[in-house]
Amino acid sequence: MTVFLMRPFVLLPSAHCRALCGQPRLRRLPGSGPAAAGSVPCPGFPEPREEAPFVCSATIAFLCLFLLRGGGGAAGPRAGLGASARGGCRCCVPQFPCPEGGPWAPAPSWAGRGRPQCGSCPGGSPGSATPATGVPQAAGTAQPPAMEATASLLDAAAVGDLVMLDPLSEEALLRTLQERFSREEIYTYIGEVVISVNPYKPLPIYTPEKVEEYHDCNFFAVKPHIYAIADDAYCSLRDRDQDQCILITGESGAGKTEASKLVMSYVAAVSSKGEEVDKVKEQLLQSNPVLEAFGNAKTIRNDNSSRFGKYMDVEFDFKGDPLGGVISNYLLEKSRIVHHVKGERNFHIFYQLLAGGSAQLLQKLKLRPDCSHYGYLNREKSVLPGMDDAANFRAMQDAMAIIGFTPAEVTALLEVTAVVLKLGNVELSSCFQASGMEASSIAEPQELQEISQLVGLDPSTLEQALCSRTVKVRDESVLTALSVSQGYYCRDALAKNIYSRLFDWLVDRINTSIRVKPGEQRKVMGVLDIYGFEIFQDNGFEQFIINYCNEKLQQIFILMTLKEEQEEYVREGIQWTPVEFFDNSIICDLIENSKVGILAMLDEECLRPGTVNEDTFITKLNQIFASHKHYESKETLNAKHVTDISLPLRCFRIHHYAGKVTYNVTGFIEKNNDLLFRDLSQAMWAAQHTLLRSLFPEGDPQRPSLKLPPTTGSQFKASVATLMKNLYTKNPNYIRCIKPNDTKTAMLFTPDLVLAQVRYLGLMENVRVRRAGYAFRQLYQPFLKRYKMLSSRTWPHWMGNDREGTEVLLAELQFPPEELAYGHTKIFIRSPQTLFDLEKRRQQRVAELATLIQATFRGWRCRKQYQQMRKSQILISAWFRGHAQRNRYKQMKRSVLLLQAYARGWKVSAVRHAGVRGHAPGQRCSAGGRPAPPRTVSPHLPPSLLPFSLSLPLARYACWCFPLLLWALWVLAVPLQSRRLLRELKVQRRRHLAASTISAYWKGYQTRRMYRRYFRSNARMRLSNFIYRRMVSSDGISASPPPRGCAQGPGPPFVPPAQVQKYLIGLRNNLPPMAVLDRTWPPAPYKFLSDANQELKGIFYLWKCKKYREQLSPQQRAVLQAKLCASELFKDKKALYAHSLQQPFRGEYLGLTQNRKYQKLQAVAKDKLVMAEAVQKVNRANGKKVPRLLLLTTEHLVLADPKAAQPKLVLSLSDIRGASVSRFSDGLLALHLKETSAAGGKGDLLLVSPHLIELVTRLHQTLMDATAQALPLSIVDQYAGPRAWPTWAFPEGAWAGGGVATAQGVSGRAGWNRAAHWAG
Repeated sequence: MTVFLMRPFVLLPSAHCRALCGQPRLRRLPGSGPAAAGSVPCPGFPEPREEAPFVCSATIAFLCLFLLRGGGGAAGPRAGLGASARGGCRCCVPQFPCPEGGPWAPAPSWAGRGRPQCGSCPGGSPGSATPATGVPQAAGTAQPPAMEATASLLDAAAVGDLVMLDPLSEEALLRTLQERFSREEIYTYIGEVVISVNPYKPLPIYTPEKVEEYHDCNFFAVKPHIYAIADDAYCSLRDRDQDQCILITGESGAGKTEASKLVMSYVAAVSSKGEEVDKVKEQLLQSNPVLEAFGNAKTIRNDNSSRFGKYMDVEFDFKGDPLGGVISNYLLEKSRIVHHVKGERNFHIFYQLLAGGSAQLLQKLKLRPDCSHYGYLNREKSVLPGMDDAANFRAMQDAMAIIGFTPAEVTALLEVTAVVLKLGNVELSSCFQASGMEASSIAEPQELQEISQLVGLDPSTLEQALCSRTVKVRDESVLTALSVSQGYYCRDALAKNIYSRLFDWLVDRINTSIRVKPGEQRKVMGVLDIYGFEIFQDNGFEQFIINYCNEKLQQIFILMTLKEEQEEYVREGIQWTPVEFFDNSIICDLIENSKVGILAMLDEECLRPGTVNEDTFITKLNQIFASHKHYESKETLNAKHVTDISLPLRCFRIHHYAGKVTYNVTGFIEKNNDLLFRDLSQAMWAAQHTLLRSLFPEGDPQRPSLKLPPTTGSQFKASVATLMKNLYTKNPNYIRCIKPNDTKTAMLFTPDLVLAQVRYLGLMENVRVRRAGYAFRQLYQPFLKRYKMLSSRTWPHWMGNDREGTEVLLAELQFPPEELAYGHTKIFIRSPQTLFDLEKRRQQRVAELATLIQATFRGWRCRKQYQQMRKSQILISAWFRGHAQRNRYKQMKRSVLLLQAYARGWKVSAVRHAGVRGHAPGQRCSAGGRPAPPRTVSPHLPPSLLPFSLSLPLARYACWCFPLLLWALWVLAVPLQSRRLLRELKVQRRRHLAASTISAYWKGYQTRRMYRRYFRSNARMRLSNFIYRRMVSSDGISASPPPRGCAQGPGPPFVPPAQVQKYLIGLRNNLPPMAVLDRTWPPAPYKFLSDANQELKGIFYLWKCKKYREQLSPQQRAVLQAKLCASELFKDKKALYAHSLQQPFRGEYLGLTQNRKYQKLQAVAKDKLVMAEAVQKVNRANGKKVPRLLLLTTEHLVLADPKAAQPKLVLSLSDIRGASVSRFSDGLLALHLKETSAAGGKGDLLLVSPHLIELVTRLHQTLMDATAQALPLSIVDQYAGPRAWPTWAFPEGAWAGGGVATAQGVSGRAGWNRAAHWAG
């Protein structure tokens, strides 16, 4: 302390001033002389008050510790942690960030100080690191702020929207796609069309965080993603009541199936949650694994290629919650059943069944777990890398259970699948009839017998159907034998028809589970996942049909895109500029024309009598389309004198929008006819297998039909027409999938292959359509919100409408008028350069605003820190000064006391010494025996100066006391500022207390004045007297004093109110705890207050219980009500009740929601479940216990089989007329049923429940809620004969029926004991 007190200048505290202005604050102590040379007054602090006597050492010590904790002060940052990492600049103290904004631009309020700013000041350098990253920054540049989390769509290297591409060319478009693909950005926009490039590997861009990022987002404000188009479609459907469809197109292997699953999973994730909604969403999502197993296969280009077209309509309610859906399938490639090329596989289900089926299942289906055993699998072991067939089979079974397939349906489905697989192993041998004609027979009957056993069919019937054919000639039927080739044709036709019809049944069964109930208002979102355009070495009928469907989809894409663009320009009042594009309607007409189309010619050839083959078909096509510019064949080219060796004789070529495709007409007529002989249909109808029988209704001999079935081409044409009509009624959203390479290699981009797909997908035409008039358009509100910072007139708030604000903004930016167009609701920008310029200006402005915000915030933070430290310093100084003054006062007090003690001692010694010296030796006393008065030195000195006039011994005391007296006088003369400050604090405190008291009295007066009009003038006295009399009159105590001047009469004694008041005040201060189980209460201090004390105890306990009930949740309240009901029913009546007190009532003991096995039971209970548990039902026949699942709902009581999870008995609550239990600790329960009920005719039910108390209680409560009548419950130990229980069950009697115990008969304890023995 002395060191700081002796120095004339003290540094107070350096961190404050250095943080604010870079100068240390020098403070001069009073009386210490002028300031030191070179000291500069701080502009950031006011001059100190001169009355402050010193700067306390505790304050400086505290500030030193504070600076040591925060860093090295002005000397530099703390070791291991730079100043920039803590938000300050290098020139400033790390704990106090520089208000100039660090290495950013200085704030205006700190300019003109005559000293360097941050970035060029001492301790910092122009190339110092930035606070956020530590990356060196050029001098004089501003650090840009943190931009959006997503990259801008206007990245010059790889734009996110191809409409912004400049210059627009195929090379630039291809380069952009390749650049984005190399960055693992597989999605790109063309306006609102999403282009998806298959990466052939999983990417971490489908996480729940991504779902939240794209939920309710602005389509163009985030990175291109498939979630963006899914969210845009979902929001349009939910908020604007527009039915949506998402069209996913592309080549085989481009990722269409995965894209459709991503769309469905996103919609399921963002829609609302709920038990019923989650069930619907799960069923919709789980339909994919089932359909993929039966409809997908490995091809050369794709390991999971969809060999059928799927269109799913998902239906939503008005809130956007999914209600269900409908799935439509198109043209399953059933020829794959009997033949597939080497390197491909048959449908997944065959391999999954053989790999994932258990030994018991395969034995039941009569299958071997070896793919090489089966002819339809090319007798080769096919292991697909990256695909686990066994795991996929289990996933498919789980998905079927979720959708709602019963175990019997799953078994029947697999049995029919096994039949198809085993048909490929049926071998035929050649033989000759007696007439010499060739015939066929079964070479190995073992496979045929196993097939017949699976479907419940006579083997001879199936053999006859495969090896012969019944031909009807007029009224006669002739049985004709088939050759071996014809027999194999029949076998393959049967296999293909069984599988195709089985797939149709599977789709219908899924639709049955997910279909929405009729009559509900719904919105629809369609998702189309259909096979892509296919160009193989050998293209047949299937490729012709598939490419025809893709032509129709391309047509609807072109028409709806142009139509939407034109409608938008007309709607906004913008002039439309026509764009030339390839119209593929001429190709669609070539195929589907009802009179002269290829499909019409094919149907005509199939129906024409006589010899029909592919040669006559190709000849007819060459004649009709000889001059068609999109049709070529060998004959038409020869007529034009053109030689093309790549075009065989029995082939024709069509110029599709995706390129030229050559089709081989071999098999066209056969596949288009798709005939199945009536003998085979009748044989399948004769099978005992329910599912297989239902697939062939035309085989019913009671309903024969001579009408020919429609051809495959006409059926598909009608289906495509229906699909197109459905799509035209919805708002389209497009996802164009691109395959980057043919080898399915991860992240390999083949430019030539991608360029071919870009051409036939029409992406360049799509970009040109979008850029025909204006490349960019946006609503006024989001446009103004994004760019309003570029104009001082619109920033920060624009008070007018959005269009006017946009016009003002763009007018101030001085863009050419031909670059802009103002629609009714949107702003249109013609060229991408203008938008690039806007975005560049916005980024610069955002950097400036971020710098300003940072500077302002740092200045505010410095000021707040300085103010906080200044308050802390003042508080610490005040406490320390007070402590020092108290210590000084105590020291002064001790000194004064010591001084007084010495002075008193000296005085006494001086008087005693003076008395001794007043008597000379031998002097006599005066008269009277008293000594003579002492002699004085001078009779003129006053008595106060008498000590100074003493002799030399007295002067010896004054020599050493005089300096002490001078020091005491100097101490008393010093100004005691601490005392004055203490007095001021005490006065302020008294003033504060006085103001608070006056305010409280004033508020009370106002309150009394406000509410006085609601009461009479003497209401307070009347209420207090009434309460007092009620309390004391019940004990025979008089509440009124005797009249003045009268003695106490014979009545009750008078008790003064002071005792009652003392009792009530004491009771208020000594209330027991608020725990409801605490029944303690303070005793009454007086006997006359005992009754009142008991009343107050009861009132307080009821009030305590009320407070406890108010804080209970609805679930806790329901549990307590159930416990209370159980107490009323069983307390002191049944021995089991005492054991149930500590057991909570759970209600649900089966786990219906977690166990998939019980999902059907959960559907039965729905939202009305009250209790579910496992019980045992006593059999009426033999008294054995049978396990059952008991479900109590608000309307029914259900007993179900635990193995099959099927309801066995469903009782309405109105059918229960009573219940009986024993008074022992068993779990027996007898339910008495009404005789008029459906189950009452069989007698009452005897159940054994492990939760008997809870079961009866909940049954009682449910009956009260449903029928407003209590459950008639009897707790007895005697019997009276029931209606349906056998004599062996209760040998000594039976229960008293109807809940009334009988007094006659023998005691039923023995019967109860035996029943309890059954209960375990």
